[in-house]
Amino acid sequence: MNWIEIRQKTSFWRALVQWGFLAWIVFIGVRFGLFVRHFESGGAAPYVSRPPGVEGFLPIGALVSLKHWLVNGFVHDVHPAALVLFLTFLVMSLLAKKSFCSWLCPVGTLSEGAWKLGRHLFGRTFKPWRWLDTLLRSLKYLLLFFFAKIILLDMPARALGAFMDAPYWAVSDVKMLHFFTRMSLTALVVILVLTGLSLLYQNFWCRYLCPYGALMGLASLLSPFKIRRAPERCTDCGACSRACPAWLPVQQKARVRSPECTGCLTCVEACPERALAMAPPAVSPTFPRWVFPVLALSLYGIGVLLGMATGHWETSLTTQHYQQLIPLVPYLGH
Repeated sequence: MNWIEIRQKTSFWRALVQWGFLAWIVFIGVRFGLFVRHFESGGAAPYVSRPPGVEGFLPIGALVSLKHWLVNGFVHDVHPAALVLFLTFLVMSLLAKKSFCSWLCPVGTLSEGAWKLGRHLFGRTFKPWRWLDTLLRSLKYLLLFFFAKIILLDMPARALGAFMDAPYWAVSDVKMLHFFTRMSLTALVVILVLTGLSLLYQNFWCRYLCPYGALMGLASLLSPFKIRRAPERCTDCGACSRACPAWLPVQQKARVRSPECTGCLTCVEACPERALAMAPPAVSPTFPRWVFPVLALSLYGIGVLLGMATGHWETSLTTQHYQQLIPLVPYLGH
């Protein structure tokens, strides 16, 4: 296969976006680490400005921020980018399937890389029994229900303001950084176990345990974009079903509605007859493949730009706040 043929493949461009975005996330993480190090060292380490994008790692806090916004009518100014990114990913799912999961999510990228590495090492990946697979897939929805219940349903309005104004929320991004840089033995063991399972089973974390992905999947049911099959073109070769990383029976469906479909376009690329398209209703089966990823990435860009333009991107915390709060991080709890 020559270079021109590779560039024509959707999988090439998706991998480029995935790993490019992962590299950007790592850059943000390193930059934030240097920012925190400046204050932890008492100013001895060089000062580096704080990247607001690090708030994308605060999905639980973003859910609290969402309820605060809905109840009180304004976006709390401590970590506004967390809410902006949360809403952006939700809108992406509502309009462009679970495109965040398959095109941008760094955990999804690493998970996909793990099972592909496992397939290279072991010659295959594995599937649990169907009944066990169904049971395990329910776990991420139970986790989503748990977080939604304690935050959206059980958390009183008074507690919202108390949480958002608390020092713990102010340094929650620093706490998240320390989770990775000062990882406990328990956390390390859990990550190693999940990594091992991800080598053997396709997208183990995403498929069974990610509540964020569960929410995106439920939202994606409303997306006008779905994998659509043209029966008159289909030869029932089964290439699409075999290629689907979510193990969906694509060849048996005129329209794939499943919340497990991430919009990765793997099945579309695998079809030798061009009988599949990720498209809105009533369009030709030859609908261009590039429209869907361009839409998804455009929605992401628009969401971030809107957050910046409306003043809901940079935190209201000043360097003086961080000078006071960061030395107290080890002593701050919920």
